[in-house]
Amino acid sequence: MAEAQAAVARRVSLPSGYYLTWGGQFENQRRAMARLAVIVPATVGLIFLLLFGSFNSLRQATLIILNVPFALIGGIGSLFVTRQYLSVPASVGFIALFGVAVLNGVVLITYINQVRAEGVALEEAVTRGALLRLRPVLMTALVASLGLVPLLIARGAGSEIQRPLATVVVGGLITSTALTLLVLPVLYGIFERRAPAS
Repeated sequence: MAEAQAAVARRVSLPSGYYLTWGGQFENQRRAMARLAVIVPATVGLIFLLLFGSFNSLRQATLIILNVPFALIGGIGSLFVTRQYLSVPASVGFIALFGVAVLNGVVLITYINQVRAEGVALEEAVTRGALLRLRPVLMTALVASLGLVPLLIARGAGSEIQRPLATVVVGGLITSTALTLLVLPVLYGIFERRAPAS
């Protein structure tokens, strides 16, 4: 659309009193993307508030919300690799992806907190939590990913809407799950070690 608009602006000169408007699907997508520019940050902010309310800790809420960039890496990377654009369905896929990524973080951090409450040392609690929550985190990601495989390989009518959503969620879950299991425990140890003694 940008190329078409530039070409028309270069080659077409309209008489006085006339103007050109770009409508149809382009106009609808632009309107939807403007709404999503408000909805996505509001969704992440609401998730953060819910996490803060659940854990009663700014540190741990921040730690779990770090799963959102972990998920973004895979989602944007998968769109780039498959040569798809950031569309409205892809943006909706990011919202779904953020939910699963945050859920995996909650599962891991909650269990580490539970182990620490039993009096286990920080390093051992982090190691035990990462090992024992490996299966639940993998299963959550696999269920969401495998459920979207039919949309990912769809080629029929409507696939231009389904494929970007599935691509974002599947690609994002790959990086999010790996980084949740590898990076999040390390960050938990760093955050908690620097925490003031209570």
